[in-house]
Amino acid sequence: MKRRTLVQGAAAAAATLGTPLAAFGQQTVTLKFHTFMAPMSNVWLTMHKPWMDKVEKDSGGRIKFEAFPAMQLGGTPPQLYDQVRDGVADVVWTLPGNNGGRFPRIEVFELPFMMNNAEATSKAYWEYFQTQAPDEFKETHVLALQVHGPGVIHTVSKPVGSAADLRGLKMRGPTRLVTRMLASLGATPVGMPLPGIPDALSKGTIDGAVIPWEVVPSVKVHELTKFHSEFPADMPALYTTTFVMAMNKAKYDGLAPDLKRVIDANSGMAASAFLGRTQQGNDPNGRKSASDRGNTIHTFTKAEAEDFIKRSSAVDDEWVADMDKRGFKGAQLLSSAKALIAKHGRG
Repeated sequence: MKRRTLVQGAAAAAATLGTPLAAFGQQTVTLKFHTFMAPMSNVWLTMHKPWMDKVEKDSGGRIKFEAFPAMQLGGTPPQLYDQVRDGVADVVWTLPGNNGGRFPRIEVFELPFMMNNAEATSKAYWEYFQTQAPDEFKETHVLALQVHGPGVIHTVSKPVGSAADLRGLKMRGPTRLVTRMLASLGATPVGMPLPGIPDALSKGTIDGAVIPWEVVPSVKVHELTKFHSEFPADMPALYTTTFVMAMNKAKYDGLAPDLKRVIDANSGMAASAFLGRTQQGNDPNGRKSASDRGNTIHTFTKAEAEDFIKRSSAVDDEWVADMDKRGFKGAQLLSSAKALIAKHGRG
């Protein structure tokens, strides 16, 4: 009787206020979004914020975000994946490669000269994850997977006009496969997360870095280097880096069914393609920041690019052997990734 009275009272209040009774049971949730990207970076302004805004809009305001760029929740970039696993953050965007060797199968997309179109390769990455490595991020709920546009060489005082020019240069690389690639070209690789680049360049800890054009302004590489070397647009890129946008499993599982549907509608291959396409779409502005300062930009000839490909080819073989040792079929994974990139490149 008491419960019936309470329900009747709620119904009466709802009628008085003009509010449907169902509204009293509607779940609202606030999600903490955490990443290492700076609040004025292209990634934050054109990728992360629009994604969050769309989720909020699609949920009718029942999902809201507390946004924490630039590691504002604390910790370091390599800790982001564990933060979302453990619930310190609800959603993160991070580099799996910050945790070298922890997510080995998806590293295939970081092998030298695999891609040159971030949208197509992001689609391939999502399908590869679904079909070849569905347990790679099993501790979290994966929302999207993407890569950035073609990697570019940036140096402080020595122009790089050929692979041989990298010999002896201390070059920053983002992941273990990219640092292996740099070593294969004769450079001295230095692994470090993106936020460490400006300080390392200004102090001379490194002679240069490899990053895509898009991120150049956010870490002031156009101001801290004078020389930039890129590969022809109609040839494969030097490298790319994989990213994962993941959600805490318990947080996702605890959502009301309709809010899960909102998250799902903003996840998967379409979200991955959006992120990859948007990030590469910001490359021209990053390139312009360097050209506007009068920096020297070299585009390798086809012959020069083919020399890079030849010199770095052993990295593929090493990765395949590493996968075999881990109990995976390395050659099959590599051929699958290449086939998926070709498939989505046609789409």
